Amino acid sequence: MTAETLIIVNPVAGGGRAGRMQPTVARYFSDHACSVDFTSSKSTDDFRKIATEAVASGYRYVIALGGDGTFHHLVEAAFGSSVILGFLPAGNGNDIAEGLDIPRDLVEAAHAFLQGHPRAIDVVRVNFIAEGATSRTAIFIGAGGLGLDAEAAQLANTRFHAWPGVTRYIAGALWARQKFQSIELDATMDGESWGGRVLFAAVANAPSYGSGVRIAPSAKMDDGWLEVTLVQEMPLTRLLEAIPIVLRSGDIRWPELRRYRCRRVSFKTDRPALVHGDGEILGDSPVEFEIVPRAVQVMLTRTT
Repeated sequence: MTAETLIIVNPVAGGGRAGRMQPTVARYFSDHACSVDFTSSKSTDDFRKIATEAVASGYRYVIALGGDGTFHHLVEAAFGSSVILGFLPAGNGNDIAEGLDIPRDLVEAAHAFLQGHPRAIDVVRVNFIAEGATSRTAIFIGAGGLGLDAEAAQLANTRFHAWPGVTRYIAGALWARQKFQSIELDATMDGESWGGRVLFAAVANAPSYGSGVRIAPSAKMDDGWLEVTLVQEMPLTRLLEAIPIVLRSGDIRWPELRRYRCRRVSFKTDRPALVHGDGEILGDSPVEFEIVPRAVQVMLTRTT
């Protein structure tokens, strides 16, 4: 290891944009006399392996050049360590980058990294419950939840993966809604209980997910709180009416939406429901989400 900084490239992120922009990023760091090592991943599992080895090898800074999923896997590898992370967003969505106020232009993002300072960012720990005890855990940094939005995320990554930007997620949601039946949900948020039928329950550390769907516009990634949005049963026409609002501001004040702010939330459902985070399918309900304050260090030019 000759440099204290490693950039891990996911070359297929953003339809290949990350790979195409690697020379430009490398030239920028070289022009600013910053010695950086580069490596590229061949798959998700390969990225995880590279990131884990990078954290253990002594690099002071490890940067993800890719999309939200790429940064998600870097956070997984760095969780519990002292390594300082960076993010050069080159994906289709870049919701995490927006939540962290990282520029989407990669040269500007590289500049922000060099001019930035380490900031402590919260992470969401997901505890999957089996027979009354935690069976396994996962983490995410942006937003997730269960129900229709998880079904939409799965379809966005499969059937509609070639569609641009937020259209993948919207198409996935509308497709899934045709057969999706609402879920009977028992939710407990910091001891406060709520029960009823929902289409989905979102849990957010960042304001948006799904390439720009502003599900929790007031969420901040370093305040030690989760933003929970419960979306009750509504007809398809009502969902269509909501789309331009969630893409513009997220400021929906309808009786079908309930919002909570808490540090821990648990969900029990009348049938297993898909759970997602940062666009990744993580498992099935029952599940508990909890905020882990100041869990990872990220180079940023301001607090979030």
